[in-house]
Amino acid sequence: MEAAAAAAGVQLGSSKPQIATQAEMAEARVPIAYRDQCAHLLIPLNKCRVSEFYLPWKCEPERHAYEKCEYELVMERMLKMQKIREAQAAGKVKGGATIGVPLIPSTAKLG
Repeated sequence: MEAAAAAAGVQLGSSKPQIATQAEMAEARVPIAYRDQCAHLLIPLNKCRVSEFYLPWKCEPERHAYEKCEYELVMERMLKMQKIREAQAAGKVKGGATIGVPLIPSTAKLG
């Protein structure tokens, strides 16, 4: 994936900075799966949910801000993947070597 991204001129990772620290997320008991660039919005949302007894019509501004952030992250990932696929398709059309996903990630320690 890294080689395909490099060939497509796409930088891996998000353009949004990580605002909440690992300590803040651990203190707020944010599940590991939700510790992304939008976690700084999830912490006050969860506090609001607990204080308002999870009533669905409460905490709407916090929920909207969090869901918008997550949507923007998904759209960013989709655009990056589209650029990678377009670069791979262009490589196949030109008859050059296609760039595939490596079977062994570059972070694996072999040997």
